[in-house]
Amino acid sequence: MKTTLKTNITVKDICRGFVYNELEGKGLFGLSGKLTIQPEYQRNYIYASDGGKREVAVIESLLKDYPIGLIYFNKVDDNRLEVLDGQQRITSVGRFITDKFAIKDENGMEQYFGGMAKDKQTKILETKLLIYECEGTESQIKEWFKTINIAGVPLVPQELLNAIYSGTFVTLGKEEFSNSQNANIQKWSAYIKGSANRQAFFERALDWASKGNIDHYMSIHRYDKNINELKKYFNSVIDWISGVFTDVESEMCGLEWGRLYEAYHKKSYNPKKVSEEVQKLYGDPYVKNRKGIFEFILGGSTDTKLLEVRVFDDATKKSVYKEQTIKAEKKKESNCPNCTLGHDANKEKIWSLIDMDADHVTAWSKSGATSAKNCQMLCKTHNRAKGNR
Repeated sequence: MKTTLKTNITVKDICRGFVYNELEGKGLFGLSGKLTIQPEYQRNYIYASDGGKREVAVIESLLKDYPIGLIYFNKVDDNRLEVLDGQQRITSVGRFITDKFAIKDENGMEQYFGGMAKDKQTKILETKLLIYECEGTESQIKEWFKTINIAGVPLVPQELLNAIYSGTFVTLGKEEFSNSQNANIQKWSAYIKGSANRQAFFERALDWASKGNIDHYMSIHRYDKNINELKKYFNSVIDWISGVFTDVESEMCGLEWGRLYEAYHKKSYNPKKVSEEVQKLYGDPYVKNRKGIFEFILGGSTDTKLLEVRVFDDATKKSVYKEQTIKAEKKKESNCPNCTLGHDANKEKIWSLIDMDADHVTAWSKSGATSAKNCQMLCKTHNRAKGNR
C-alpha cells in the first residue's frame, strides 16, 4: 500500500461542501464533494452520543493548538477520496462550523461557530491537518482500517463486518436499522439491547435471519439491491414477540428472541392467558430469574430450571433435618421418609445432613411454597430419583 503525507490541507478545505445527515448521524461529504467522509465501512457518527463531550474536545483542541492526530484518506482515484481514519474528528469539526452544536467560552457562555469572534473562526478554519493519502487494493485498505481502529473507541464486531462487506446491502441495511431517527427504534428497543448508531439493531436482524452466521450471510448478500428478506424475517420475529406477549417487561430486552422464534413460533398461544401467567410469575416471590419466565411459558411451563426457583436456605434445612432426625431416632427408622418404605439396610439408616437434600413436599409447580412447612429432607439418591420423574 502506498502512502503520501499531506500537510497543506486546512480545516476550511476539508469542510468546504460539508454535508451532514441528521437522520442517519452521518457526515457525508467534504473537500467540495471530492471527499466521502463516511464510506460504508465506517461506523456512524458517535462523538455526540456522550452528551457531546468528545466533539467539544475536538474544537477546544483546535483553539488551543493541540494536535488532533493523524488522519488517513483512501485515494479511490484522482477525483475521489474516502476517510479511512478520522471521520469522527472531521465530522465534529464540520458539525461545529455548520452550527450543529456549541462550545463554552472562557466565561462559561455557549458559543456557536457563527457567533464566535472572527479571530477564533479564522484560527479554526486555517488549522492545517496532518493527512496521509493511502492507495491500495480493497483488501489492503480494509485490513489497514481494522488495524488503525484498534486504538480509540473500539469498533464493535458489526462495524468491522460492515467494513469488510461494504456494498449495496450494507448501505440499505444501515439506512433501515442504523438510523436513530427510525420511528420503529422505540419498539425494537423493548426487545434488543444497544443503540442504532453502534449497529445493535442491524446486527440483531442479521443474527436472526442468518441463524447466527452473520459473516456468511453478509458475504452472500453483499451486492443485493434490496434487503427485503432481512426486513421480512426481522419484522416477523418482532411481530411474533409482541403478539404472544402483550405486556412489555424490562426483562424481555436482550433475550435470545431469534432462537425462541425458531423453536416456538409454530405453536399457538392465547395472549390473554400468557399475560396472566406472566403476571402470576412476576408476583411469585420464589422466582429468582425473571428473564427465564418468557421461555418457561413458551415451552409449556415445565422447565422450572429457567426460573431458578428459590431453594431452601441453610437455616430451614438444618431445622427440618433436626426435627426429622429426632422423630426418626425415636421410631428407629431412617430420617429419609422414602428410605423407610424400602426393605434394605437403609430402612433404618440415619443420614448426615451433608448426605441429604431439601425437597418440596408439594412441588413448587403445583403451588407449593418454599417454606419450612413444605420442606422435607431426602437422601440424595431419593431426591435425585424424584427429580427425574
